[in-house]
Amino acid sequence: MSADATTDDLLLIPGDARLRAVVLAWIDGLARERRMSPNTVEAYERDLRQFLRHLATRQGTPTIPMLLALKVRDLRAFMAARRADAVSGRSLMRMLAGLRSFGRYLEREGYGTVSALGGVRSPKVPRRLPRPLPVAAAVALTGTEIRAGEEREPWVLARDAAVLALLYGAGLRISEALGLTRRDAPLPGTDQVTVLGKGGKERMVPILPVVAQAVADYLAVCPLPLAPDGPLFVGARGGPLSPRIIQYAVARARGALGLPDSATPHALRHSFATHLLARQGELRAIQELLGHASLSTTQLYTQVDAARLMSAYAAAHPRAGRSHRLL
Repeated sequence: MSADATTDDLLLIPGDARLRAVVLAWIDGLARERRMSPNTVEAYERDLRQFLRHLATRQGTPTIPMLLALKVRDLRAFMAARRADAVSGRSLMRMLAGLRSFGRYLEREGYGTVSALGGVRSPKVPRRLPRPLPVAAAVALTGTEIRAGEEREPWVLARDAAVLALLYGAGLRISEALGLTRRDAPLPGTDQVTVLGKGGKERMVPILPVVAQAVADYLAVCPLPLAPDGPLFVGARGGPLSPRIIQYAVARARGALGLPDSATPHALRHSFATHLLARQGELRAIQELLGHASLSTTQLYTQVDAARLMSAYAAAHPRAGRSHRLL
């Protein structure tokens, strides 16, 4: 939603005219200035609307002064109501983050401080560990052999293999791989590529020869004209390739390989990081390759590697089993 929203858009936001205008300006700023993803902007907007509706049922039409006068108990009551509706702790944490974002916007624009937001703790949510694939499974998913029996055109099979090679061989997000232009195609002789990551941040990613060859193989058989500034990977009609197509391709392949549902395109990115770490990759370097803003996000992979190491120990070490305990 943009700042030049219609009257209908304004009426959808609970609150007086002044508050509605400020909310719309905040939403517009999330997308334009902070470059948040459309999904995040939509979630923050939805969460704020829900809070304002909750507030309206208890205190009347929401206003900016009403928000500034909020008590900690008001926010806790809202979160308790959402939890009663079976909203997960992870969603509550995002909800509180959205409200805090709006509170910071009010303060930055000179309206005042919603001090109650500082008195509410975010719910503790255990971070989900990445679920990487074994090396052999990751390699099989990125090859064309497993798809040889599928009734699809050879160039489509080569295209899917090239995309998946970028996810596993370069650690790209699927949006980053599909965001590459024909001009930026990493071909043999290219040792790096520039990708546009989250928040519009660019980063340089090394390209392995095998990955560059997969892209070259796709281009060699692609029957569609590719404009230099157009997408590198296209659908059957020549438009930008949908991520869902790659998801379907992986779903078919994992069925053939007998892999679990956790074997997704994004799992190849997890596998890239975990396999590097298992081979003594340096954590800071992996952070740069993945484009993580925080090292703590990359550190999750150390937990995965440690868990796998302990599992291997328990299965193989002669004194790991109960029957071998010292008396």
